[in-house]
Amino acid sequence: MAGEDQDAFGRALLRETERRLFDELIPRLHRALSLLSTEEIWRRPNENTPSVGNLVLHLCGNVRQWIGSGIGGAPDIRRRPEEFAEKGPLPKEDLARRIGEMEALARKALVEADPAVLLESRRVQIFQESRLAILVHVVEHFSYHVGQISYVAKSNRNVDLGYYEGMPLDETT
Repeated sequence: MAGEDQDAFGRALLRETERRLFDELIPRLHRALSLLSTEEIWRRPNENTPSVGNLVLHLCGNVRQWIGSGIGGAPDIRRRPEEFAEKGPLPKEDLARRIGEMEALARKALVEADPAVLLESRRVQIFQESRLAILVHVVEHFSYHVGQISYVAKSNRNVDLGYYEGMPLDETT
C-alpha cells in the first residue's frame, strides 16, 4: 500500500475503532450494567464462570494493556489474574469509574496514534502484534464480553436492551 493510502487507511481504522468502542460498545456496557443489581453483577454461576463484575474488570485491563500500552505506550501495569480473582462486591459506581478511566486512556491513545505506523509490530502480553491487529483484537474482544454481559442482563430482566431501537433493521437493499 502506498504511503498516502496507508495513512488514509490507518486514519479510517482508528476512527472506526473509536466509533465501535466509544459510541457503541461502552454505552451498551453501561446500559446492561444499569439493569443489574450489585448482587447480580458479582454472582458466579460456578467456579469456572466469571461474574459480570469480573468481565468488566477484565475489559478495563485488556483495553488499558492493549490500547493504552500497546498503542499509546503507557506503562503496562496489568495484573490479569486479579481481574478474575476479585469476588466483589465492588459498587457499580466503582465499576463505572474504572470504565471511565479506561475510556479516557484509550481515547488519548487513539487520538495520538500515528496512522502511518499501524503495520509496525508491538509486544503485548506474550504476543508480537501489529498495531492494526491490536485494534482489531480489542474491538472483537470487547464486543464478545459485552455480548456476554448483555445476555446476563436480558436473562435476568427479560428486557430488550434497545441497542437498535428505532432502527429499521428488517430493511434490505
